[in-house]
Amino acid sequence: MTLTLIDRTRRTGPDIDHATEQGADRDVAPETPPAQASGPAPRRAAGREADGLAVASFVLGLIGLLAFNVLLGPTAIVMALLSLARRTRRPGRAYLGLALGVADLVVLAVLVTVNGTVAWNLGA
Repeated sequence: MTLTLIDRTRRTGPDIDHATEQGADRDVAPETPPAQASGPAPRRAAGREADGLAVASFVLGLIGLLAFNVLLGPTAIVMALLSLARRTRRPGRAYLGLALGVADLVVLAVLVTVNGTVAWNLGA
């Protein structure tokens, strides 16, 4: 078995030069850089993470209206801002989580102003 290597830079002739100028060199396959080969996978992972942050901010903001608004309100705001910064595919949920987080803080401010405490007072 014989292996022959051809150096294309040293071959000359009108048919070789003309084919190389037109980009018709079909013997060599174009190489794909490693950055392009692994490009879409990290984007999908970042998109899923941002979508998860948007949903989590919505859920935490909703729960924060009922309980633990001191902790869950700011957490919902931070998660919503992170998901918007990472370009989530669910911006509506991120904005809703942001609004609910702010509403949690407003409810907290009203409770502190009315009752003088950070606790719900539902009865007598």
